Amino acid sequence: MKRPFTRPITILAGIGVATLTLTSCTGGGSGEYDPDAEVALTFTWWGNDDRAERYQTLIDAFNEEHPNIRINGSFSDFPSYWEKRQTEAAGGGLPDVWQFSDSYLRQYAENNLLVDLGTLSEYVTTDAIEEGLLGTGQLEGTQYSLPLGYSTWAVFLNDDILAEYDIEPYAGGTSFEEYSQWMADVTEATGGEVFGGTDYTQRIQNFENVLRASGGNLYTEDGELGFTEEQLADFWEMGAADRDGAVVPQQRLEESFPVSGFGANLTASEASWSNFIASYLGDSGASSITMAAPPTDVAGSADLYQQAGLQMAVSANSEHPEAAAIFLDFVVNSPEAGEIFGTSLGFPASQTKLDGATLEGADLQVAEFLASVEDRIGAAPPAPVVGYGSLEQKFWDIGKEIGLGTLTVDAAVDQFFAESRVILTD
Repeated sequence: MKRPFTRPITILAGIGVATLTLTSCTGGGSGEYDPDAEVALTFTWWGNDDRAERYQTLIDAFNEEHPNIRINGSFSDFPSYWEKRQTEAAGGGLPDVWQFSDSYLRQYAENNLLVDLGTLSEYVTTDAIEEGLLGTGQLEGTQYSLPLGYSTWAVFLNDDILAEYDIEPYAGGTSFEEYSQWMADVTEATGGEVFGGTDYTQRIQNFENVLRASGGNLYTEDGELGFTEEQLADFWEMGAADRDGAVVPQQRLEESFPVSGFGANLTASEASWSNFIASYLGDSGASSITMAAPPTDVAGSADLYQQAGLQMAVSANSEHPEAAAIFLDFVVNSPEAGEIFGTSLGFPASQTKLDGATLEGADLQVAEFLASVEDRIGAAPPAPVVGYGSLEQKFWDIGKEIGLGTLTVDAAVDQFFAESRVILTD
């Protein structure tokens, strides 16, 4: 199994808000890969102790098949993880193989910091992953990363609360107006003890679904915003009536932070990604939580998509890209990875990985929900713009200010677009 490998020679990169000059990013392999050579790889991920234990178990399983490839792993929390990668990018010292996020795909790929996995197809396969999911790791047709798992936007329902007040569950897939009416009915039925839901206009993902239902997206293929000030104003105005007593007041949410209103049992419903079910069960203590299809005002539209934010990538500066690709393939595709991680990294994106997983309890609920909304799943959106994480947080922060009454919708729109211009031109 020997093949040449082309590598970048010199890279000048602009990462995040700073322009960074790479000092030694020569990367790539020797050009002739020896599968028996003793090599050591650096591997990093973000997460917690549970994820660390699972990764160590997976590394042990990998080393049973590849004892000559030593994996030196390390992890941190999400914010510090990306701060450290930015520093490493400046010095040409990114890890050989690493847990990646599609939010940073454009940022790192456009600066030639990631290996084109197509050049390593002899060592990593994409056959077991759907085209739509593969698209989440592509930029301009080049595959820079592969998804570990995926989720889809959903409305969560606290069955214990609904049963206590004898309230019919939200049917799912209705218009936004009907969902708002359901939330108002819940709040009335409980006498305000529990609210029907949270202001959905605070979350950029709900806005994204509205745009996609009409054929749009949050951003364009060229890395620009894909919506107008008028569209954003219309969306934030959609929640005006809900904020007048139907949904949980923002001040109550501030008091329960960092637990969400749904997790704190302040609301009977909340929209989020389908893989949040385990954390919602833990936060709320509910005996049963179910998922319903999100509302939409365009029946029959393909407004949802398979969100595969958690990815794996190989750095362009790796001296052992073939070995790194072999390990990446094991993490993404192996049945062992499915058995060890289940759906804790999202619902397995690879069929061979899924084949190794045992689906039961909340994992099985997620599987059944994903199947129930299959007809609404559309194509993957364009790669996120550089700075998308900051835009998402700004959208949420401004939405909270609207809820607190400290910003009008018009002022909020002006502020969001002003902030966006700063972020997108850095």
